[in-house]
Amino acid sequence: MDHPRPQLRRPQWLNLDGPWQAMLDDQASHHDPASVPFDRTIIVPYPPEARASGLHDTGFRRRVWYKRIVGLDDNLLPAPDERLMLHFGAVNHRARVWINGHFAIQHKGGHSPFSIDVTRYLSSRTLEIVVQAEDDPHDMHKVRGKMDWELEPHSIWYPRTTGIWRTVWMEKVAYAHIARLRWTADVFTWQIRLDADVAHLPKNSTLNVVLRLGDQVLVSDRCLLTGDCLSRLFQLPDPGIDDARAHWMWSPESPQLIDAEITLHAEDGLVLDHVVSYTALRTVSVDGDRFLLNSRPYYLRMVLDQGYWPDSLMVASAEQLRHDVLLIKRLGFNGVRKHQKSEDPRWLYWCDVLGLCVWAEMPSAYGFSSETVHGVMEEWKELVERDISHPCIVAWVPTNESWGVPELMHDRRQVDFVRAMYHMTRALDGTRPVVGNDGWEMPCGDFVNVHDYHIDPEELYARYGKRENLPYTFEHVRPARRRLVIDGFSGIDKPLFLSEFGGIACMEEADPKGWGYSVAKDGAELLARYQELMAAIHRCRALSGFCYTQLTDTFHEKNGLLTEQRVPKAPIEALAEATRGPEARLHDWYVDPLGHSLLWREKYATKELPDWLDSGTGADVRIALQEPAGDVSVPAQVALAGESGAAGAGRDDQPGTAGPTGPHVR
Repeated sequence: MDHPRPQLRRPQWLNLDGPWQAMLDDQASHHDPASVPFDRTIIVPYPPEARASGLHDTGFRRRVWYKRIVGLDDNLLPAPDERLMLHFGAVNHRARVWINGHFAIQHKGGHSPFSIDVTRYLSSRTLEIVVQAEDDPHDMHKVRGKMDWELEPHSIWYPRTTGIWRTVWMEKVAYAHIARLRWTADVFTWQIRLDADVAHLPKNSTLNVVLRLGDQVLVSDRCLLTGDCLSRLFQLPDPGIDDARAHWMWSPESPQLIDAEITLHAEDGLVLDHVVSYTALRTVSVDGDRFLLNSRPYYLRMVLDQGYWPDSLMVASAEQLRHDVLLIKRLGFNGVRKHQKSEDPRWLYWCDVLGLCVWAEMPSAYGFSSETVHGVMEEWKELVERDISHPCIVAWVPTNESWGVPELMHDRRQVDFVRAMYHMTRALDGTRPVVGNDGWEMPCGDFVNVHDYHIDPEELYARYGKRENLPYTFEHVRPARRRLVIDGFSGIDKPLFLSEFGGIACMEEADPKGWGYSVAKDGAELLARYQELMAAIHRCRALSGFCYTQLTDTFHEKNGLLTEQRVPKAPIEALAEATRGPEARLHDWYVDPLGHSLLWREKYATKELPDWLDSGTGADVRIALQEPAGDVSVPAQVALAGESGAAGAGRDDQPGTAGPTGPHVR
């Protein structure tokens, strides 16, 4: 998937990534594009700090200027009844844009997208785009994520990402066009809801919606538009029993997606706009102390993913994004917490397609002020709206480890801000659980999330193994010297996640800057300690899931299961077996390297695998999707656990009960 907006696609679009003229304005001395001496070339969307940009300039950059001249052919030159839209995936931190010498827009927020209708500025077939990206590297009150404020990266902070760092692209649309889609599924009622915004709505126009499950048409509905916002519920034919429902629903074991086509018609039937999208039947919720996926308890095995690459920092190609999702699944995880970063929508697409639960997290500010409140809330609203329709996202994480609210124990305003972020997120999206403050000092939340890097597996079991131990743990155990729950929030009746732990570094060579929360001398010791740690975690019946730190080495942090180049530090099959735990053998997905169910695999038994499923994983995945791997056998009585909901003799929240089937092939 190369399209930068996977859930609202038109066939004609132009990618503007590549060489742009640039100028590094360290003193922020230039204000007018006419005065800027563009003296170098940068490769967009890579930031100037990245080697891939062609600059690899890691100094403090206050402003970066960009310029590109685009020639418009007939496919992009808009007719009188058309518009030309220019889209920016992300520009850090404040962007000002001029089109053909005219100031067009200012956008503040370094992780969220924005768009410009550039039609009014066209006078020829040439489009000159100038961008001023301003990003004070020392501002601790703006949204930063993991970007370091010191010149050289240190501790858990990484190189800065300045300027344009997501795809810039253009598309031509009709004057009346579909501006936004929002999908909401409800497994309880077996319904899918569409909310669509239409720009410049003509009188008596209609919207035609077609939903398909594979070759089967589920919905073909024409709606009269009486306003520029459409809300429509589509009742699907509910087969009722789990075995039949399993072919419809989305889960990591069977990531079934539903294709969608939406067409805007004028009163006389003329097609004004046509877009392609997708959705899924998937519901997440909380029942007492358990997390539910599709109305059944589901145990989350997650990994912390920082989303950095050595040559390109926070930027990755579509192929690199897909490869990471495949690797996460091959390591035995069914979920991922994308840490302190809003990831590229193409990564979310591959999590949707391949089946991976995602905790979506807001990059933090560090200091608290009114500027923090305004900036974080506005940018978080934009990010939730951008990603809300992705079925892979199963939880929102607006606040992490008291970053941006360092005095929660003493400042009432900071407690109120965390609670405001929680309630605002619930107001924006009432269909997903929301974390109050991931890690510790939680004043609210639908989960209790603990960060605990204690190196003794038995001590972790003593703290989180049994629910009767939790009152003492919540009151007296203080990882990083922080209270776990505060301000009257007990958390005892909430799902409990060990949402950061582990962090075992593996450094065969001496590295004075490299570190981890503990250190193994080689891959064999790393594997042994990982197996011991995971065995203890799988014994913790009080947990609804875990998130291991971390997926890859990230600069001086050497605690990844993979190197920065995505090479496993130990045999990937052995790591995956430890991740999945001893009860994985009770489920049919145990024999599949990607954790897909028996029904999902059988769909490809007589067919050629889609390229997207095999690329980057090797021939072993192709073989394993067609027959059990090695000498692994699946007991007959549980062989169909993924399709029937019979979870076997294991814990009641192990995956296998949510089991839809059938792939999403494009």
